[in-house]
Amino acid sequence: MSDPLVLVADDGPVRTLTLNRPAALNSFTSAMHAELRDALDAAAAAHHVRAVVITGAGRGFCAGQDLNDPGMAPGADGKVDIGAVIEANYKPLALRLRAMPVPVLAAVNGVAAGAGANLALGCDLVVAARSASFIQAFAKIGLIPDCGGTWLLPRLLGRARALGLALTGDKLPAEEAVRLGLIWQCVDDAELIATSQALAQRLAAMPVKALAATRQALDAAAHMTMEDALALEARMQRDLGNQADFAEGVAAFQQKRAPHFTDR
Repeated sequence: MSDPLVLVADDGPVRTLTLNRPAALNSFTSAMHAELRDALDAAAAAHHVRAVVITGAGRGFCAGQDLNDPGMAPGADGKVDIGAVIEANYKPLALRLRAMPVPVLAAVNGVAAGAGANLALGCDLVVAARSASFIQAFAKIGLIPDCGGTWLLPRLLGRARALGLALTGDKLPAEEAVRLGLIWQCVDDAELIATSQALAQRLAAMPVKALAATRQALDAAAHMTMEDALALEARMQRDLGNQADFAEGVAAFQQKRAPHFTDR
């Protein structure tokens, strides 16, 4: 029996999903996509899971699409239908990340290239090892950024830097990625696991329903006028204000004690 392509491990309320094709720098196959989607769905359904960490086994996070995967085989016309691969695998993955009911953190332990880079950037927070790097490698093989990259990059970096990375395919070291505002944090390699897990545990102890709603509000507001964003804030605050976590947060503040949040 072959090893799982996605390893699943729980540490209390934090679930870690480890891409497990280290010999291929955890590059994506259709089979690994299926296991990752199932793992994310299971994490979303498990009430005790309050934060998710995605990382890679071995010396790389994810090198993007495995071009030797059977899903990339040419059809009868001798051409590869990459659009079908996007529709079947990368679109649902990107949308699943943005719809998770709990915060998702990427712990980038090496190269994150192509769709692997955009998988990481699609998470809520990215912590990278100092030796890690991000590469939008698509143009080098005649493609455009996928796995949500065309949406994510200009919002994270602005048009000029997004185009620069996408057109050149240059390697962006983790320290520079922090400086540009592409990712949240860069730490020494030896500290990546402890730092990412500690951050995930911190998020898990917070009101995760509100954290997921914050992601949704920021994403939605990118397409809105300020008036519409204010209306959205009112609707979402009305809902969150009726949740147990709001009452618990106020009570803990007034009683000068640590809160215990339970909504999800």
